[in-house]
Amino acid sequence: MRKIYHLSTCTTCQRILKELGPLDGIALQDIKTESITPAQLEEMHKLSSSYEALFSRRAMLFRQRNLGEKNLTENDYKDLILDHYTFLKRPVILIDDQIFIGNSKKVVEAAKAALHS
Repeated sequence: MRKIYHLSTCTTCQRILKELGPLDGIALQDIKTESITPAQLEEMHKLSSSYEALFSRRAMLFRQRNLGEKNLTENDYKDLILDHYTFLKRPVILIDDQIFIGNSKKVVEAAKAALHS
């Protein structure tokens, strides 16, 4: 599978998609307009081995809900990601049996190399 979960209104995601291009044969899913399904999240979890790794602590809802003060479990991370798209760290890039999570320079470079190898 070759897929990128992103947020079309996020300028960082837009920049990364441009940087990764061309994206021929890559499915793009805007997580705001097309919610992540439990099956899709399970697929991401299989590759990452952690819901926490897929979870964004930068989300405004993270602060608004005072989640930093709670001891969250893997199940909590899973439920929160399924509850609201903003809790998924973006972008999530799936290339065959590899997963690239987030927008760090190192992650984006590794994804780009895997996409175009």
